[in-house]
Amino acid sequence: MTVLSALICAGLADAPAASAQVNAIEAIEVKGNQRIEPDTVRSYLAVAPGDAYSAEKVDQSLKNLFDTGLFADVTITRSGDLLTINVVENPIINRIAFEGNKKLDNEKLGKELRLRPRVVYTRAKVRADVQRMIELYRRSGRFAATIEPKVIQLPQNRVDIVFEISEGPKTTVSKINFIGNKEFSSGDLRGALATRESRWWRFLTSDDTYDPDRLAYDREQLRQYYLSKGYADFRVNAAVAELSPDLKDFYIAFTIEEGEIYDFGEINVESEIRDLDPAILRPLVKTKQGKRYNAKLIDQTIEKMTEVAGDKGYAFVDIRPRVRRDKKGRLINITYRVSEAPRVYVERIDIHGNARTLDKVIRREFRLSEGDAFNNSRIKRSRQRIKALGFFKEAEIEQVAGSSPDRTVVDVQVQEQSTGELSLNVGFSSIENFIAGFGITERNLLGRGQTLRANFSISSIRTQIDLGFTEPYFMDRPIAAGADLFARSVDYRQYSSFLQKTVGGSLRAAFPITEHWTMGVRYTIRQDQVEGRFDTANNIYLAAALGTFTTSSVGYSLIYDNVDDRMNPTSGRRFVLSQDIAGLGGTVSYVRSTASLDQYIPLVDRWVLKLAGEGGYIRGLGEGVRLNDRFFNTVRGFEPRGVGPRDRPSTDSLGGNIYYTGTAELLVPLGSAANELGLKSSIFLDVGALYKVDDVNTIDPDTGFLRIIGDSNKPRVSIGVGFSWNSPFGPFRIDFAKALMKSEFDKTEFFQFNISNQF
Repeated sequence: MTVLSALICAGLADAPAASAQVNAIEAIEVKGNQRIEPDTVRSYLAVAPGDAYSAEKVDQSLKNLFDTGLFADVTITRSGDLLTINVVENPIINRIAFEGNKKLDNEKLGKELRLRPRVVYTRAKVRADVQRMIELYRRSGRFAATIEPKVIQLPQNRVDIVFEISEGPKTTVSKINFIGNKEFSSGDLRGALATRESRWWRFLTSDDTYDPDRLAYDREQLRQYYLSKGYADFRVNAAVAELSPDLKDFYIAFTIEEGEIYDFGEINVESEIRDLDPAILRPLVKTKQGKRYNAKLIDQTIEKMTEVAGDKGYAFVDIRPRVRRDKKGRLINITYRVSEAPRVYVERIDIHGNARTLDKVIRREFRLSEGDAFNNSRIKRSRQRIKALGFFKEAEIEQVAGSSPDRTVVDVQVQEQSTGELSLNVGFSSIENFIAGFGITERNLLGRGQTLRANFSISSIRTQIDLGFTEPYFMDRPIAAGADLFARSVDYRQYSSFLQKTVGGSLRAAFPITEHWTMGVRYTIRQDQVEGRFDTANNIYLAAALGTFTTSSVGYSLIYDNVDDRMNPTSGRRFVLSQDIAGLGGTVSYVRSTASLDQYIPLVDRWVLKLAGEGGYIRGLGEGVRLNDRFFNTVRGFEPRGVGPRDRPSTDSLGGNIYYTGTAELLVPLGSAANELGLKSSIFLDVGALYKVDDVNTIDPDTGFLRIIGDSNKPRVSIGVGFSWNSPFGPFRIDFAKALMKSEFDKTEFFQFNISNQF
């Protein structure tokens, strides 16, 4: 080979290396960055110094940089062996603001945002946040809401974001239609739904707003309605909601297929558990042969059987209805089958959620203990007692499988609520004028279940201080012990011609007799100083009450209480019988007896009927009953001391030895939205009378007439409405009452107001 040939071959061999050397990237330069370090930018690249230039790697580098969300724009250029990265950084958010929002506050909207101050701004994130807020407005029934984000540029590559909101009108359900219904009218079917057609009086409820979840619930409500009427083949074929072009109204249409009507056929009960003989369970069956088919009765039967099984210790019993449909005879034949299950014992009781309340306060309300046989009725009663404490907003008890099939763990989940109450009571009366009161009560002191209270009230005629303490489990025994101190000064001279000052105290205790019966005993000692008005010296009834008297009395109360919730009762009754005997020392002797009964009857859809009655009688022992020891209670619609006997010359209220009152009150729910706000209402009818004083037949020598007027047992009647609101400031109550039947000498009032604050 010649020298020339050798050189040519050598040159051809070095050609690829020389080409690669020419395409190599020697350096990468970053431009345009302000906050981000160049090395940080380079870390996202798919190429590095020394790598051969590749269009694919440059494209990947661009994609990587855009994916970071740090940059609004990125370009990559090459000049020889230098690769230049030009970036435009996305700005940093300085502040986020909302304008135009009234129905949803800033806090609710802010929870939907992913953007935050000091976070990198991107248009994609803003669009996503706008969509989330729009969805929030739609869930609240405002489908016409629009949100326009505005970006305000600031120095140092910062921006403020302002969301300009037009909430628009509430989009309500204008009409609900049904297609395919033959046996029931559209009005009947609308009544079975949770969604309501929009009407002006539904301003306190959200039931007339469109909610996709509620629509799905309504489909099931329709199905349950027809199943309860015997239509076992009923189906909802479609449920369509259409929005009007102006985005103000929804029109909902249900397409249904009713099917045929069925009756109950043959009903049987089978049990694989020896202690649960079918003969015990058959009386619990609510599905009777020959009666119209009703799916609710099947559920109620299973529930009753499960309760009986739970009372016998079978916590995890499995009861399944085996349904055989006879389409030809239109009959539903059912066999209730109780599967084999072991008797269960309580392995342990776990309590959760009581951050403040001590465990023992909850455990002592349980009607069974660890190691006891499981009993469903005792579990239900335990939950009722825990709720009755008034310490918890929620109290749920569940059975969880234990370490073996015959063991269960009773899991208690409670949600604590405020048990302290700082109260401010305000009222108005033509007698007392402005009435104000201040009180502080703690019903769960230090989480021990103890009650401590202190109240002070004042008006134009009254000053009163009360202090009290109660230990519900004295010496760790089920004995509630307590003490009270009180001092009050009441100026009755405007309408009873005397001023009374009282100081005293009492000791009390209460203990359970049975699960629902309680006995209470007490001792009270007090001193009354009664002063008369100077121009009523001839008032013989007042004259007997003037002076200083000491009352030493013992008393008892017999109480029956099985209400479901002490704070907001909806079912059950409370009966109280009390007697106090004065004369064990002191200068006053009498026997005072009172009785009261409150009955709560649940109706439908949270409607509750309250029926209440109360009465009392006081009789002197060897002497007449003094004016200030008589009863002076009244009914709504009448002033304090506005009912009962009066002295003719002065028209002073004399009280009475006997009284009775009765109340029928319908607690009316105002809808789901009002219920969430704690707003409630009631309609009430009150009946009552106050009568009977000593020496009722006394003749006034000046006029020749009886001195006593208005001493009648004829009922006084009033009707009214009341509203209560669990407001952010505390419980609020207002009553409006109109007297329908009254005596000539009675005094009425129309308005009463009360507010208190919990802490």
